[in-house]
Amino acid sequence: MNLKHLISRKTISSLSKINGKSVSNNSKYFSTISAAISPSHHPLSNFQSSAYLHNPKIPKPIFPFIRYVHSTLETKLSYASVEAKLASDSEEEEDGTVNEFLSRFFWIMRGKLSEVYTDCDKEIIDGMLLIIVEKVLEEMEKGGIKQTLGSTVAMPSQDFSEDLWRTVWEVSNMVLEDMEKARKKEKMKQFLQSEEVKEMCRFAGEAGIRGDLLRELRFKWAKEKMEENDFYRSLDRLRDEKPAKDGKIFNEQAVVAEDKPSVASLPKRKGKLKYKIYGLDLSDPKWAEVADKIQEREEIQEPKPISGKCKLVMEKILSLKKEDDPSQILAEWIELLQPSRVDWITLLERLGQQNPDIHLKVAELVLGEESFQTNVPDYTKLIDAYAQENRLEDAERILKKMVENGKMPDILTATVLVHMYSKADNVARAKEAFESLRNYGFQPDMKVYNSMIMAYINAGEPRSAESLMREMETRDIKPSEEIYMALLRSYSHSGDVVGAGRIATTMQFAGFQPTMESCSLLVEAYGQAGDPDQARSNFDNMIKLGHRPDDKCTASLIAAYEKKNLLDKALNLLMQLEKDGFEPGTATYTVLVDWLGKLQLVEEAEQLLGKIAELGEVPPLKVHVSLCDMYSRAGFEKKALQALGVLEAKKEELGPKEFERTINALIAGGFVQDARRIHGLMEAKGFIASEQLKVALMASQAFSQRRPTKR
Repeated sequence: MNLKHLISRKTISSLSKINGKSVSNNSKYFSTISAAISPSHHPLSNFQSSAYLHNPKIPKPIFPFIRYVHSTLETKLSYASVEAKLASDSEEEEDGTVNEFLSRFFWIMRGKLSEVYTDCDKEIIDGMLLIIVEKVLEEMEKGGIKQTLGSTVAMPSQDFSEDLWRTVWEVSNMVLEDMEKARKKEKMKQFLQSEEVKEMCRFAGEAGIRGDLLRELRFKWAKEKMEENDFYRSLDRLRDEKPAKDGKIFNEQAVVAEDKPSVASLPKRKGKLKYKIYGLDLSDPKWAEVADKIQEREEIQEPKPISGKCKLVMEKILSLKKEDDPSQILAEWIELLQPSRVDWITLLERLGQQNPDIHLKVAELVLGEESFQTNVPDYTKLIDAYAQENRLEDAERILKKMVENGKMPDILTATVLVHMYSKADNVARAKEAFESLRNYGFQPDMKVYNSMIMAYINAGEPRSAESLMREMETRDIKPSEEIYMALLRSYSHSGDVVGAGRIATTMQFAGFQPTMESCSLLVEAYGQAGDPDQARSNFDNMIKLGHRPDDKCTASLIAAYEKKNLLDKALNLLMQLEKDGFEPGTATYTVLVDWLGKLQLVEEAEQLLGKIAELGEVPPLKVHVSLCDMYSRAGFEKKALQALGVLEAKKEELGPKEFERTINALIAGGFVQDARRIHGLMEAKGFIASEQLKVALMASQAFSQRRPTKR
């Protein structure tokens, strides 16, 4: 039976109520599960093949699970019920113990299934795990299970076989045992650092006890203190309990404890569980952390004690200057101490706290030490540290060294690279790192999306940025208002009114109300596009929404009128706004000076220039470009050369448009030699003149126009 048809005929009708809740209320979690295992590519659909039903390689103890998968698919949609649980769980506070148990359980159970079903791919194993975890969640929501292995399994007959259910509880026992060991290990660390144990160690040291013997005594004393603490805590609990009427509660409890066999007890909690299975695609970095935690079986390690000559060398390392080479003194320290990884980590931590200037140098040298046991996260941390300091070349050098040493970048490395290249406005490399994340099967999070979107925006590719934003929305990741505004600015500055309008509309649907800035950007977009009527319409709409136009927004509308040379409408607008209390600022006066200069209204432009001086502000670069253009074309040599001198002093701020306008104005005014000099500055900055400007320069050289008379 095709699973897609099964869903459409048998399941959709039953999805209206799951655990007494509407599916529409749980759509977020249902989409999470569906995105990872879509109906058209559902892993359990492969179970319809007779190859899996009659495969002699599949051991019988877990074989009934295949039949259970079929019966489950025909009666209900398993991951819909999981979705209902997850949706309700989002309202409760997360319980760390339950999450750790489920994470460990999921990881170990995956390994057991993979060993048995060697012919099954990852998607099929995911489907099996989905149903197993669902059942475990159901039992945990009942308040936990205490079930002796080998006894009758309290499960419906149509569910797991007894063998499979026993396997589940064997894994549960294993996980609980590991969690208890981890708890004791952390507790032991606390007692090792307790003041009483430290005092005894100091006394032993003064008595002449050193080395391994002191270390053994320290662990022994810490263990005794921990056991003593546990004993008194148990007495406190017994004291707080309500005594039995017959006064024999302690004896009865002792008898029960002796007769009761060992049990597998799942963690309990009140209310619903809050545990996300991450779509069962294991793409979240948390799974790697859980795997490392489960693999960890090391004893508690302490750094070696440092004394004598080694201590003196250590102090020299800590006092190195930024320009010093630490390799020689580091080699001496290695020879004296013979450090292990924990010693290296201690050294790097102290350097990071006491001498950050030399920390990165030593961290890079440590990567090549065999005793450090360098792994991929070590390279990643150093790359990230260089990226934080904007040292892109050093970060790339470490990345290259990492690959040369046979350490391939992982998900975390790719994430760091996305942020690094996005910050450096290197959109090509950022895109490569972003795509490598997808190749790893990792779904980017909000921070990665934001970095990549900003990289596209800074590179002048707002459409690519918008495409990523739409991808975020399909994955139920709500873009922030900052992302929307960055896209709106990009479209507005380029005069793309369609894109700007689309983003503004999307913002309103997303629940962001129009602000002063968003309305101003729409006015600017239509102004850049040369549509003063639509710019004025958005300007008036902004006033209706209760936003008072500022100087920058008014300047955008005046610039829109300038493109169509509608000076009367611009002046009428200013008079109307002044009646309402508006006072023009530098931005508005700058647009008017440029406009009047193009009309050769020199006196009027100079009056407005005086208005800018009255405001006590320095005229922006655009004003000096306008003045040079106006005075050159009007033949005012002295004033033209003064304005040109200001522009030459600020040549680093000039762009290709400003260079072209200035050179054309100088040629038109007869200042040919000055025009050629400015053209040389333009080429020195790497800007290429347009064909029109090249023709104008050739013509000016041919006709050798003479400078106008001084005025």
